[in-house]
Amino acid sequence: MLLPDDPVQAFMLYPPVAVGSAASGPLAGLTLAVKDIFDVAGYPTGCGQPHALAASGIKTKTAPIVQAFLDAGARFVGKTHTVELAFSLNGKNVHFGTPVNPAAPGRIPGGSSSGSASAVAARMADIGLGSDTGGSVRGPASYCGLFGIRPTHGRLPLDLTMPLAESFDVPGWFTRDASTFVRVGDAILGDDPAPLKGPTRLLITEDLFAQTDPEARRLLDVVVERIDRMGGPLGKVRVAAPDFDALYWAFRHLQGHEAWQAHGAFITRHKPALGPGVAERFAFSSTVGHPEVKDAQNVRKRFREHVAAMLDGDGVLIMPTMPDIAALLDTSEADLETQRNQALRLLCISVLTGFPQITIPVTVKEGAPLGLSVLGPAGSDRALVHLAAKIADMAAAKIA
Repeated sequence: MLLPDDPVQAFMLYPPVAVGSAASGPLAGLTLAVKDIFDVAGYPTGCGQPHALAASGIKTKTAPIVQAFLDAGARFVGKTHTVELAFSLNGKNVHFGTPVNPAAPGRIPGGSSSGSASAVAARMADIGLGSDTGGSVRGPASYCGLFGIRPTHGRLPLDLTMPLAESFDVPGWFTRDASTFVRVGDAILGDDPAPLKGPTRLLITEDLFAQTDPEARRLLDVVVERIDRMGGPLGKVRVAAPDFDALYWAFRHLQGHEAWQAHGAFITRHKPALGPGVAERFAFSSTVGHPEVKDAQNVRKRFREHVAAMLDGDGVLIMPTMPDIAALLDTSEADLETQRNQALRLLCISVLTGFPQITIPVTVKEGAPLGLSVLGPAGSDRALVHLAAKIADMAAAKIA
């Protein structure tokens, strides 16, 4: 860490090593915190797991996605905590501790990109680089009151990065405000291969909103009404096909199979002490067989085609990011797992399609942030970033 203090426990306490960046560029003047699954020359890559940290050694090369931020002028300030092997949504790490959620200190920060979200929310960094396999940027962003993006799968490089489930893994980032979010998007994404056609159709996802807590939905409905009045009229669609259970299990089986491919040999050989939830998920992952994977692949293919036809190049889904605000820190592991499974019914939509999703901080419940998302067609990421900034303005507008 290259900062003098870390009051929210966002950063790994590695010996400080300066990392060069461009003296000028579109991100000059902004600071960058990097999740500890991306290689940075001069640092180990611990992946939130003591055995992995011990085996890492000091890296001599920097991951291309990190280098892209440095080349654009962002200044590196440290590597941030991650949930163990990036396999949890709650942000807790039994080995290295849990970063504080600066927006709601008595609640979990969300994971697995917990440290990057915490650092940005605490104003210790302007940009937090994270990764998203099943919600690891979008969840913490919603919980910590940040903008967060899951780009189109494959849009940005993941070389020199710890994998979890490679057909789902993407890098993503957090910022506190829309202007910085747009600035990063313009610098990092480049031109869209498939820009949104105009005029954009905004579509309310009725079945996805039905998955939220009743009070959370009431608060989000207020925001949606503003968007309808200022940017509408909004269309209405139902997204889950064939149903939520089929999508949930397709995601779980594919993620589990790929996670075991990535880490099974390491776990079998070294038998590391895995934390609560993580151990159970890897145990499940080891049991996923070929018939389940094949069925899941078919569900994914059909679902991607279904959503692509619904969006048709000019449609954007308006959807809740998470079912509710962040859980309290003392919530039991069993209840956290229940909440995770509920959240995955929303989070798996963009994961299974591979389409970009951006979460926008729009409201507060019981003093804790709650996000609203936009999801667009594959390859429309940069246009979606600019649309998200407009949606944020609409959400904040006061209507007489």
